[in-house]
Amino acid sequence: MNLFNNSTNQLLHSALNASMTRQNTISNNIANVDTPSYKAKKTVFSHELKSAMNKPDFDAHRTDSRHLSFREAGSSGVEIQKRTNTAYNHNGNNVDIDLEMTEMAKNQIYYNTLIDRMNGRFNSIQTVIGQGR
Repeated sequence: MNLFNNSTNQLLHSALNASMTRQNTISNNIANVDTPSYKAKKTVFSHELKSAMNKPDFDAHRTDSRHLSFREAGSSGVEIQKRTNTAYNHNGNNVDIDLEMTEMAKNQIYYNTLIDRMNGRFNSIQTVIGQGR
């Protein structure tokens, strides 16, 4: 039994890294709100797809060993894309500061939830090691 390096802790660690990447992307968008021709970017999480692909019943039928396996697709689970669903300003910039601030608040709540869950796991381990005292 591995208390620290189990699948739940690894998933929480990956989610925290993804949240940090999203925070950096939003911060870059806000910093470039007045930069002419800057195109806003967004961070897309693909961990749900990745976790679905790791299920044993989700495997591709390969007829040749040279075919790509579904399990080898994607490595980080985070992708940064240009945002195309916002209007452009007169200078070609498409950063919507209200949208960015909303996304930043949502990401902060998500991050705090992950930290609370990680703290809960470590508190449980501390209780077990300390025999409940």
